[in-house]
Amino acid sequence: MNLSKEIASKLLQIKAIKLNPQSPFTWASGIKSPIYCDNRISLSHPEARNAIKKGLAELSKSFGEFDMIAGVATAGIAHGALMADYMNLPFCYVRSEAKSHGRQNQIEGDLKAGQKILVIEDLISTGGSSIQVVEVLRQEGYEVVGVLAIFDYELKKAKDNFKNAKCVYKTLSNYTALLEEAIAEDYITNDQLRILNNWNEDPNAWSETHDNKVKSTWN
Repeated sequence: MNLSKEIASKLLQIKAIKLNPQSPFTWASGIKSPIYCDNRISLSHPEARNAIKKGLAELSKSFGEFDMIAGVATAGIAHGALMADYMNLPFCYVRSEAKSHGRQNQIEGDLKAGQKILVIEDLISTGGSSIQVVEVLRQEGYEVVGVLAIFDYELKKAKDNFKNAKCVYKTLSNYTALLEEAIAEDYITNDQLRILNNWNEDPNAWSETHDNKVKSTWN
């Protein structure tokens, strides 16, 4: 089993994948979805947590040399810190906005001028939060070698956003691998697979046409 399918399988096993087309999840980006990947749950499962940590460390080699790992607050902090500890590298994290009190930091950590930084995120939906962190680091004069995440919903909007930001991103697993494993492990039915594929092709259209007929196919 390749890495993307292995991670997808572990996420399914620990029930980190939530499915609910009857009451779609609303992401921070505003997109409504019948599926939600909650990678935070992996922190409570040592086997999955260690597989993710080691997988991130191995895949990070494809970005070339870097000096520091930066976690995207808040979901990317834990996995980024675990990975940094495993690789014996410095770690920092970046908030969505500066604190309103104390030192009013947006970047938390001991960074040095000119450092090369790899950004760690838990998952990629539209890429908005990751790219925001990339831009904050760039504005402060740091070189971002790319973004590495656990899971990618493989939405076109994310691909376009990263392309426009001129930022490379890679993930341990993705939507395609997840659906393949979900079918193989009888986690979903063929009817449910159809719904999930329809959503992935056009999330906005899926939300607009979501009706009782769709709901009735999901038990």
